[in-house]
Amino acid sequence: MPRVPSRLAVAGTAATLALGLITPTAAQAAAKPATRAAALKWAALGDSYTAGVIEATGDLTAPQDGCARTTGSYPELLRRDLGSLVDLHNVSCSGATSPDVYADKQSPLGRPLPPLGTDPDAPYPPVPPQIDTVTPDTDVITVGIGGNDLGFGQILKDCIELGATHLGQGTPCKDKYAAQLPGRLNRLRTDYGTMLAALRAKAPSAKVVTVGYPHLVPEDAARCQYGNPLQFATFTTGDLAWARTGVLEPLNLVIEQVSSAQQDTYVDLYPGSAGHSVCDADHWLDGVLTSVVPLRYALVHPNARGQAFAADRVGSALLGN
Repeated sequence: MPRVPSRLAVAGTAATLALGLITPTAAQAAAKPATRAAALKWAALGDSYTAGVIEATGDLTAPQDGCARTTGSYPELLRRDLGSLVDLHNVSCSGATSPDVYADKQSPLGRPLPPLGTDPDAPYPPVPPQIDTVTPDTDVITVGIGGNDLGFGQILKDCIELGATHLGQGTPCKDKYAAQLPGRLNRLRTDYGTMLAALRAKAPSAKVVTVGYPHLVPEDAARCQYGNPLQFATFTTGDLAWARTGVLEPLNLVIEQVSSAQQDTYVDLYPGSAGHSVCDADHWLDGVLTSVVPLRYALVHPNARGQAFAADRVGSALLGN
């Protein structure tokens, strides 16, 4: 079973890297007094898997603009662990799509909270395109996006409702959506490429790191318990298997392929999170709910362990390891 490595090791690597990058040559030292090295300027972009959102990943960070960034999300964990080595601008936002990164204003919905199911402070004013935080002197850009381009949230909702009406039998959600997925994936491919090109144009010297999605559904979907709200509630087993092979894995493949075509760095969270899906005992993602009492929503998102795993993988890529 894979083990989440210590983020202290990442921080140590960061310090070593920073010293290697900032130590002046003898000639430079003689020419001018030593100055404090500038922190690595980092723009963290993405959707709810980057922002954190759920209560299982901590409190909301300021400003509370409806994007639901949390203290336990991987950018904020790395901010804490790397300290002055990085200058983080985290504008990830729950519900974001690729166009919300490079072109569109987004109207965030906030964090869903019981008993009403919606953020009591909503509606929120629109937030600017995430690319606005990127400047020509940005050193590194991380971006985790794509699930909302495919309409994953609506698919999740419909699969739960259809699974209930079909009493857990068959593949009603696959039957509804399978024919639509190729077109959605093609649009994502185009939008994702446009997004990466726009980021490169805004910060030509920046390292761009793209982040895929972890293992939500186990290889054997029959391990998930039908009707369990801590897992996938009333998803049918057949629809869960399709969600893994027909939605999540093709989504990651598109992200990887477009990133490779533009010579950007792809962080693949999928293989390392195998065995830690929503339905595994040591799960790094929570299901529809994190807990029943008290009632805490998760809506199938990484929990604290999942965010820690992402922090290790993204941190290594961010620092060039």
